[in-house]
Amino acid sequence: MNRIRASFAAVALATAACSQAMPAAVAAEETVRAPVADRISRESEGLKNAYFAGGCFWGVEAVFSHVPGVTSAVSGYHGGNAATAKYDIVSSGVSQHAETVKVTYDPKIVRYDQLLRIFFSVVHDPTQLNRQGPDRGAHYRSALIPVSADQRAVARAYIDQLEAADIWDRPIVTKIETAKRFYPAEPYHQDFAHKNPRHSYIVRWDAPKVAALRRLLPQHHRSSFKTG
Repeated sequence: MNRIRASFAAVALATAACSQAMPAAVAAEETVRAPVADRISRESEGLKNAYFAGGCFWGVEAVFSHVPGVTSAVSGYHGGNAATAKYDIVSSGVSQHAETVKVTYDPKIVRYDQLLRIFFSVVHDPTQLNRQGPDRGAHYRSALIPVSADQRAVARAYIDQLEAADIWDRPIVTKIETAKRFYPAEPYHQDFAHKNPRHSYIVRWDAPKVAALRRLLPQHHRSSFKTG
């Protein structure tokens, strides 16, 4: 009986996640065809990791899971400590975590600078401060977490490039954060969009992002889904 209750509670939390009711005036994240990066990643061979925070991790994970060269995308938490790396704590806004996705990729197929282009084009709106779409709070902030000097230099150069390009009407608020330990989120959050394609939040907010990837950057889209 306790096991059944625990399972039901997990589903209830997942349903509540990333779906706080907001006024109808709140618009969906903008999608744009961001330019190719001027500074190209120069990474050594072998699988690499990159970390992206851009609102609810369901949609961030969903998009990157459809990118050729990505071998896994894992939803989780970054910025706080182990004691607060739990959904109920993070979603309360009292932790320093951001909902973050760990992307493992093969730079021979997709480079870090190309992942950045995808992130700024269709994953999220980099002008929304501490929120994305219907979700608000610092745990939904826009952030890049480089794990190498090359990633940091490429990330900084690309943000500068986008600011100079004047693509958005509002300033870019994406921050570059110092890498700390990443904590995978609870199992019911992993591959959520793939497992729940008819969930109202996924239909409204995340499926359009995957569709935008296919439409705007078809060279970086695959129909198959790479699970975490």
